[in-house]
Amino acid sequence: MTIFDVLTLIGGLCLFLFGMNVMGNALERRAGGKLRAILGKLTQNKATGFLTGLGVTSIIQSSSATTVMVVGFVNSGLMTLRQAINVIMGANVGTTVTAWILSLGGIESDNVFVQLLKPSSFTPVLALIGIILYMFVKDEKKNDIGTIFLGFATLMFGMDTMSAAVAGLRDVPEFAELFVLFTNPILGVLAGAILTAIIQSSSASVGILQALSVTGKVTFGSAIPIIMGQNIGTCITAILSSVGTNKNAKRAALVHLSFNIIGTVILLTVFCIIKALVHIPLLEESATHMGIAVAHSAFNILCTAILLPMAGILEKLAMKLIPETKKPEKNAELDERLLATPPIALKQCGDVVGEMAAISIDALKKSIAALKNYDETLAEEIRYLENRSDHYEDILSAYLVKLSSHQVSEQDSLESAKLLKMIGDFERISDHSVNIVESAEEMKEKGLEFTKSAKKEIDVLCSAVTEILELTYKAYAEGDLEAALLVEPLEQVIDGLKEKMRTQHILRLQQGECSIVAGFVWSDLLNNLERTSDHCSNIAGCVIEAANNELTVHEALRDIRSDSPDYWDKYKNYLEKYSF
Repeated sequence: MTIFDVLTLIGGLCLFLFGMNVMGNALERRAGGKLRAILGKLTQNKATGFLTGLGVTSIIQSSSATTVMVVGFVNSGLMTLRQAINVIMGANVGTTVTAWILSLGGIESDNVFVQLLKPSSFTPVLALIGIILYMFVKDEKKNDIGTIFLGFATLMFGMDTMSAAVAGLRDVPEFAELFVLFTNPILGVLAGAILTAIIQSSSASVGILQALSVTGKVTFGSAIPIIMGQNIGTCITAILSSVGTNKNAKRAALVHLSFNIIGTVILLTVFCIIKALVHIPLLEESATHMGIAVAHSAFNILCTAILLPMAGILEKLAMKLIPETKKPEKNAELDERLLATPPIALKQCGDVVGEMAAISIDALKKSIAALKNYDETLAEEIRYLENRSDHYEDILSAYLVKLSSHQVSEQDSLESAKLLKMIGDFERISDHSVNIVESAEEMKEKGLEFTKSAKKEIDVLCSAVTEILELTYKAYAEGDLEAALLVEPLEQVIDGLKEKMRTQHILRLQQGECSIVAGFVWSDLLNNLERTSDHCSNIAGCVIEAANNELTVHEALRDIRSDSPDYWDKYKNYLEKYSF
């Protein structure tokens, strides 16, 4: 084997890993929109969780990616530890699909139809289709399909390049002696674990082993322990991803590691006992692409069959090794591990925006209560809620900006933009709550009081604002389009109330019933309450826009005024309900 063969091997390995990464990312991006729905259907049922892990891993071609997602889900509270265990076990079986695809490269036959199954026969066609879809088609979905085809073609070309580069090793005695060492099961397990930990992909390390099998020096006796070790090495990705997470997420990573270690110990023991008691000629035969795929699948299926009924024990073991502390942990609000799956990251953002909405609306309602009956404790609570709302705006905005740097679909990009709009509106609502409570403080400090008619008017306006806040929260939190459609006519009524109250105030000033100082406070209150309704209108517009999936907020609001047959009926009903 010359230096040029070594360089070819390195180039082939790089192309193989790059192709696998590109294909996996594109598959994940294309399937990502459905991952949320899949996740939502997870139950405590072992079979459902197992099949979910198997299915997702088969689609995205990476058990490491699935496990990292699971760690992120557990850390964010989207999945329980028990659900995670079932999914992780399914992921271990799902990862065997890659080895079967790669095993097609080992097909040997003179039959034309059989040869067509060889990747070297059909990957050029896939590469041609892929480059056309990637370069000349503007549709995002088709671009991703083109990327998948190109990634697959690249990894298969890298696989063939590696196989060709190492073919000369069959005549190198030292290489044969190296694999004789791996017939020692412990050394084989260590070699498989170390290689996989370095490249962080059991699928890739199995592919490398399949490429080496063309030398004829890799026997089944040496390949099987290496395959066992590869399953341990792949855990490094989940372990690294659990750094800085809460205890449950760390437990999920620990379960992944303990599952593979326990499975390897059990099956390695059985393998060694059988090997010592019975002479099996197959173990001395040269491993093939297909044989390695069979061994990989058999090992993972047997591990799962043994340990799936023991999921509860694995959970208790993880709880024992990472016990609860007396001080309860605070879950991370936004987990950056989920940025790799934009649809899930957006779902997480949507949940956190829901928390922010509840806080902002609660702050505004409390400020209305403080206006009627000022209390210092209540005022402090409102300021605390406003600070929390500011914090949510900061972390959500930063997270969504980071998300935009990833490759996201047009739909996800649109949803991200809508969330950014709503975050700003919810934050402004909390700001208005502080402004209102400051007006209440000013009235108390200066001994100001409104007239009876003014109090009646402000009560009517506050009731209307309270209702619009409740409708807005229902529209966002429950995705209630009916509630969203009620917001705009009520907002129009609130606008009219503000103008009417301003006119009434001028009349009271002219008649000497109201002081100028109280008038300034009155004006501030009207502005803050009316602007609150404007922000509610913006949020409802985003909900309506999400249902239409095309229009801008202002166009959506304009259309419901002009096109909706019952818009003006709703407007009249609110006009009668909130009148002086």
